[in-house]
Amino acid sequence: MNEILTKKDVNRAGLRWMVMPMSSFCYEVQFGQAVVFALAPALRKIYPNDDDYLAAINNHFKYFNTQPYMCQIVLGAALGMEEQLGRAGAETIQDFKTGVMGPLAGIGDTLFWVVIPTIWASIASPMALEGNPTGIILWTIFAIVLTLFRLKFFEWGYRLGTRLVTELKSTLQVLTDSCSILGLTVVGALIPSVVSVTVPLVITFDTGTTMAVQDQLNAIMPYMVPVALTAICYKLLGGKKVSMTVLVFIVLIISIVGAALGILG
Repeated sequence: MNEILTKKDVNRAGLRWMVMPMSSFCYEVQFGQAVVFALAPALRKIYPNDDDYLAAINNHFKYFNTQPYMCQIVLGAALGMEEQLGRAGAETIQDFKTGVMGPLAGIGDTLFWVVIPTIWASIASPMALEGNPTGIILWTIFAIVLTLFRLKFFEWGYRLGTRLVTELKSTLQVLTDSCSILGLTVVGALIPSVVSVTVPLVITFDTGTTMAVQDQLNAIMPYMVPVALTAICYKLLGGKKVSMTVLVFIVLIISIVGAALGILG
């Protein structure tokens, strides 16, 4: 092992990456600028010669885009390859980054944008809605732990290099599938406690008797209206018929009009 970098150098690269992805994002190279910013000090240590250093910088200043947290694994591995292969491995390193950014984006988006935050929020949000400070404490703990794990991602990538993808591929797929199932279960259980929609209409018959519409709906299926509303929203989003922003405004307008007419509560 031709080790030039220290653990401090690797962690520094990881920290530099964490503060830059969305700050320097552009449509030409996506995260390319952030990659160069993160790796530059470490690359300078690997390549003390100016020409080699500039060549390495230019090799990384290319189109690169995947889920930001998974980027740390890819960039850590790329840095390890730079250290071991040198300038002779420039094409190999670039091919590696290009080859893994797509599959890792799918895994990262599922785990870190959808499943894990949804599961944790389903625990913390009800507490916060009830005025329990434990809710915000749990979310703060989540943010801190995730930040520490992101630093470890970079170090793991650096230590494992290209072996990371081949050795953990099946494990990551099983983890993704399991978390997806758990996430869907949590979302379903979250509907009754978070989505609050009722139909307060009361029908009066000629005989003088009355019938509360909400009671009849509850007799058929408790929380029928919240479930139906959630299903419609998911259908619209899944079919890409409307954007999230438009959907929010639609729900807001229907809620206001329905409450004003006494149809929804």
